[in-house]
Amino acid sequence: MLKWIQGGISAVTGIAEPEYGKEYIHSVTERLEGKQPYREATRKDFCWKAPDFTNVETATFYFSDSKSGITGFAQIIHSNVLGMRTAAQFTFRIFNALDPESLNIWTSTKLENFRIDGPNFYADDLSIELSDDDNTYHFVSNVCELSKVDLYFTRCTPGVKAGDDPTTYYGENIDEPWGTMSHHFWPRNLVHGTINLKIEVPQDEEDEEKSNSDENEDGEEEGEEEGEEEREEEGEEEEEEEEEEEEEEDDSEDEDSSDYDYDSDFEEIEKVYRDEAIEFSEDTPCYGMFVMAFQGMKPHHAAKAWNFAVTHSDENSVVLMEFITPKSYGNTKVSIGIITDKDSILSVTINNDYQHLNSEIDEVGWNVPKNIKVTFNGFSSRLTDDQITDENSLAEKDKLIAVLEGPLTNLVERVDVMGEIPGFVKNIVSGVAGTKPFIYQYADQNFTLQIGDNEKKKCFGWAEVTFISKSDTVTEESYNEN
Repeated sequence: MLKWIQGGISAVTGIAEPEYGKEYIHSVTERLEGKQPYREATRKDFCWKAPDFTNVETATFYFSDSKSGITGFAQIIHSNVLGMRTAAQFTFRIFNALDPESLNIWTSTKLENFRIDGPNFYADDLSIELSDDDNTYHFVSNVCELSKVDLYFTRCTPGVKAGDDPTTYYGENIDEPWGTMSHHFWPRNLVHGTINLKIEVPQDEEDEEKSNSDENEDGEEEGEEEGEEEREEEGEEEEEEEEEEEEEEDDSEDEDSSDYDYDSDFEEIEKVYRDEAIEFSEDTPCYGMFVMAFQGMKPHHAAKAWNFAVTHSDENSVVLMEFITPKSYGNTKVSIGIITDKDSILSVTINNDYQHLNSEIDEVGWNVPKNIKVTFNGFSSRLTDDQITDENSLAEKDKLIAVLEGPLTNLVERVDVMGEIPGFVKNIVSGVAGTKPFIYQYADQNFTLQIGDNEKKKCFGWAEVTFISKSDTVTEESYNEN
């Protein structure tokens, strides 16, 4: 009873939690040991929950085009803090992995008059709708002038959830938890539609373009007037010189006068934007992944770190979603992997190894990897629970092992989460010792995927490494908190 009270207090106040131990977390992966993890997710699984207690729900639509290098995501964040205030936000990222300097835009826009309707979400100038046949999401957002989105996500494979109930429960009693976490996926989709952007033009580029334009105009004028200037008489030239001297004297008097506008030299420089339209046609769509997540507790209580990766090739898609709990819940790892071919789910894996390689502590204080290697250990999605009584006894043809490797050198953004969230939410977690959430996002066309004994193939990958809380002292072992 004491720990239930402690958990309830910490869930409301946001204070650091005591060390409960592993018996106070009931993970979905623990319940699925020795069973078939794959279950098909249906329309009902993608309905918004919107409970009246602290929670965060997100619907995130990732897209990536290996030919152009364009990648990113469109996301809705629907949150409730302490059951007192509900908010919704549209966030958007677009990045060119082949030419990072040319395109890297992030927008975050508060939504007004938002409402949910089953799997659909609406707000002023925004809608997300699931088609009646449950095959296509249509995401339209005009809430931000810098990033207007009109995209269709049509699934190639069935939806995915881990087990009949993909929820991880926190607390002593699974029927009365003080926190939960769950995910539902569309792992492989074809994406078509348009993205209209306004990209800020750096001032030096604008000045250069203006200068070049002025020079061209001057050149044309000089050519047209050259004949006339040659015919000017010396008397006319003298008159012009006298007029110029008089104008200089007048300017000098104006500068000394008390009516001089000193503020005119300090006018704010108006930002200039150029329009850019990106289109994924129905004939040449790109690939995408959709995930709906529900986190029914404070983020820093649910997890101290996250690992995420999604990659696509013309033959396969893989997804890895993993979080590690704080020490208060025994540093428990909950890891869900999905492997697909062009139109089916090959395996849903729960015994995965997401390795951080060549890590170095950066100026923020996190031990950030330079490479990742993700090993998916699973078995065929066709097997039943009865056929999986012992993984070790499975025939080789029924086992499925995949290895995803990739460099984390093409940094999209290091997101300071505390700098992005609303002040009301920030106040809840800012006083918790060791809480310093940063998301490191990467996109690269040099990921490789090997499934079983098949040939290793290149794929276009998006990866995220998220650190939330740690020990007070930053050491090489801080990530593990052993």
